[in-house]
Amino acid sequence: MNKLITIGTAVLIFLQSINIHFNDLVELDELIEHYQFHSAEYGDNFMVFMSKHYGELKDSHSEKHQEEQKEHEKLPFQHQTQCAQPLVFVMDSKSFFDSKSEIPLVQKGNFHYQISYSTVWGDDPFQPPKHA
Repeated sequence: MNKLITIGTAVLIFLQSINIHFNDLVELDELIEHYQFHSAEYGDNFMVFMSKHYGELKDSHSEKHQEEQKEHEKLPFQHQTQCAQPLVFVMDSKSFFDSKSEIPLVQKGNFHYQISYSTVWGDDPFQPPKHA
């Protein structure tokens, strides 16, 4: 079940990344019906049909055949998308290549040594050995 969900999610992300929505997949039958109409009525092959509805012949076809406008609106892949990503580029007065590194060349230690025993206790028996 997890594999099925993973594969479904991956396919959904892939289709959305190439701008194919779920509604487009549902409307594929309208595309097939309209292609069959064009094939029977005008004798168009699939490439001419695609050019008339999605390519360079789209404007002339829509002008000549206003009666098919409602059918054209039902075809898939007709949605308009806009991507609004504001880009900001800031140019500093200093050149980027002339800037110096912020990495310090000499590192100072952030520690200090402190004797781990004190002489407060004197010469009691709990002192470390003086001779090994």
